[in-house]
Amino acid sequence: MTDTATTPFRDYLRFRLSRDSEMAVTWFVDKWQSSWLFKLAAFALAGLAALWVAAWLFLASDLPEAESLIGYQTPLPTVVRGIDGEIVHSYARERRVQLQFGDFPEPLINAYISAEDKTFFSHGGVDFPGTVNAVFDYATKYGSGERAVGGSTITQQLAKILLLGDEYSVTRKLKEMILASRIEGVLSKQEILELYLNEIPLGRRSFGVQAAARAYFDKDVGDLELHEAAFLAILPKAPERYGRKGQEQAAIERRDFVLAQMADNGFITEAERSAASAKPLGLARQRSERSADAGYFLEEVRRQLIEDFGESAEDGENSVYAGGLWVRTSLDVGLQNAARDSLRRGLLRYHGGRAWTGPIATINMDDGNWAGQLASSYLSISYEDWRVGVVTQRSGSAATVGFADGDEAPLSNLPDALKAGDVIAVSPQGNGFRVRTIPEAQGGMVVQNAQTGRVLAMQGGFDHRLSDFNRATQALRQPGSTIKPFVYATGLDNGMTPSTEIDNSSYCYYQGRQLGQKCIRGGRAGQFPMRYGLEQSQNIMTVQIGMQAGMENVVETIEKLDISDDPDPFAATALGAEESTVLRMVSAYSALANHGRLNKPTVIDYVQDRQGRVIWRADDRACNGCNMPEYDGSAMPRFGIKGVQAMDARTAFQTMHMLEGVVTRGTATVLSDLGLPLFGKTGTTTGPKDVWFVGGTQRLIAGVYVGFDNPRNMGGYAFGGTIAAPIFKDLIENSRDRWTALPAIAPEGIRMVRVNRRTGKRVLDGWPTGDPRSDIIWEAFKPDSEPERATRQDEIAAKRDEILNLIRDSRRAVAAGPERAEGQPADFVEEQGGIY
Repeated sequence: MTDTATTPFRDYLRFRLSRDSEMAVTWFVDKWQSSWLFKLAAFALAGLAALWVAAWLFLASDLPEAESLIGYQTPLPTVVRGIDGEIVHSYARERRVQLQFGDFPEPLINAYISAEDKTFFSHGGVDFPGTVNAVFDYATKYGSGERAVGGSTITQQLAKILLLGDEYSVTRKLKEMILASRIEGVLSKQEILELYLNEIPLGRRSFGVQAAARAYFDKDVGDLELHEAAFLAILPKAPERYGRKGQEQAAIERRDFVLAQMADNGFITEAERSAASAKPLGLARQRSERSADAGYFLEEVRRQLIEDFGESAEDGENSVYAGGLWVRTSLDVGLQNAARDSLRRGLLRYHGGRAWTGPIATINMDDGNWAGQLASSYLSISYEDWRVGVVTQRSGSAATVGFADGDEAPLSNLPDALKAGDVIAVSPQGNGFRVRTIPEAQGGMVVQNAQTGRVLAMQGGFDHRLSDFNRATQALRQPGSTIKPFVYATGLDNGMTPSTEIDNSSYCYYQGRQLGQKCIRGGRAGQFPMRYGLEQSQNIMTVQIGMQAGMENVVETIEKLDISDDPDPFAATALGAEESTVLRMVSAYSALANHGRLNKPTVIDYVQDRQGRVIWRADDRACNGCNMPEYDGSAMPRFGIKGVQAMDARTAFQTMHMLEGVVTRGTATVLSDLGLPLFGKTGTTTGPKDVWFVGGTQRLIAGVYVGFDNPRNMGGYAFGGTIAAPIFKDLIENSRDRWTALPAIAPEGIRMVRVNRRTGKRVLDGWPTGDPRSDIIWEAFKPDSEPERATRQDEIAAKRDEILNLIRDSRRAVAAGPERAEGQPADFVEEQGGIY
């Protein structure tokens, strides 16, 4: 039945098409031959059709694909978290925060629809009545230089923002309309709104409504009031205008218009509109910063991220300034603040009453706009109530200082060399400001977890806003006597013990044909146990140990612990002549505390992409069995040991144990009243040009140095024990909750033996006491290396040598004159300056 019925219909349809097309052709030929008006009309229609096809090909052929928005990734900044998971910083050139559609509050969505596109949910991408109005406005303003109204829908604006750019032309408008229609075909209305509200530029370097809410009101979008949401909705028309000073009335008028539109569209009641219109703009003058004052640490993190992932979107999908990374760091904000403040106070103490050190920078006042020049320099300071300003004028004893916001005030405490154009630090005084001095001496400080290698704090100078040169990682300095523990460790690895007696009288060695023989003298003459040489930082004993153990072996120890690059096997190396950094020295001391295991210092724990997937982590140890589907009853899986065994665990503990004596009775006794099981070593280089202290507990290690960026003499009173060690002490006093009083744990194979610290001999008839000056102490030995028991003759000989040495010291002091005898302490231990 169906086939029979269908066949006649198909034949009929075919017949009608054939007949009608023949009739149409015949009609067209007849008209063409008989009427010239018909010919003209046909030519016009053909031309219009050709023109339409050409225009379409011109506008649409090279348009971006609307499908590219389906998987579009908003360029997002990198967010940095500290050790506790709290946000401490973000790396951003633009303020951007990506939200889901459900995160946008309904009043905010309604405000934007009322302000920008009230027919958004009904049109197909183009609002034709609005477009006609825009064309009429464009025609009336053509040639006047005045910009016409846009008439663009939200979808058209999205096409402009993401795919076309902001060119002002009819061509761009037509392309925008074509793309808008295509976008409506591939994205839902909610997806279009989500992209739009995340991408729209809204001024103050903000893109998207969440970033704008933080920039203008210091709030999240969910906390905005109605009048604030309406204000954000006026910004697409003039993003850099309405938030400026002096434009408050224009902003209020435009905001109230949006509120009226919301009421007309039924989104709010008349009472709500009236209440919102009565409120002031309430713009925040300054948004609260969610950034720790840890510029040197955060810059080190940024440098490593750029090295691994690239800087901008062109470098890859996980770039620092577009990839939306989440970075977990080891930054301990409390320790960082303590390290920053301790180093600053130490630098200011050293500077003391010295003269003004000169301007931070200079500005050419003849160029005008000194406020703009100061603002563009990005120089600032975060210390107490200090500020950075520029001297705007100087006349005798009167001067004024100006700031980046254009304000000026009287200036006092004027150095003679101060002149107009000098950028300086100032602090409030009375109705004006007084000149402050930035310490010329600088320094670096690092705090590290000894067991993991995680860097917890890093300060590379007085303030990173004044100088971004990180002296904790970039300044190559001679470590002086802080290198000595590793010389002693080499001696312990080559048959010596803490009780091995070393000659401290003098040491001479041949330096070659041109330099001849070099002799090192000074200190207390005689034979002393190795411990004494380390506690009292004896140069002669250190060189003796290095030469006896073999300087090639000392160099090997230094290289294994990554202290210095390509050190030379010379005597001066044993006294700290090779260059290193604070970070590398702290890492090496951490190996001493960690039973000889060296961990690479890290500032980043792991990195996640914008979806939360971990794409990099510092701890790459495998955990076999951690992801088994079911527990099989065997021992719980554990990570392997972290780090590389860079030295014998027993040697590391022996060295650390001897370094505890540096704190209790050696060159760092300023730390002895802290009540912690501290170990460490001071260092003072020749000049002295640099002063050091590195040490800590078995859990935390910190290191600090102070010196001039262009090394020069710091003064005869500058020592590691008097300048650097007090900075370390200040750090502990201001972060006491981070430091544990638990004693150090010895590794397997260590035997604790009672010895006489003066002779190194074993003691069986006495016990150590809490007195640091007690003769009997516990000493750490490897098996079968314990010393013999002391005899009565040994004690008599030791006492005789001590009396003779005191007599010699007294005669030297008298020979040196009264000034030296009174000004230099009897137990002065770094007479040689630490380096030869």
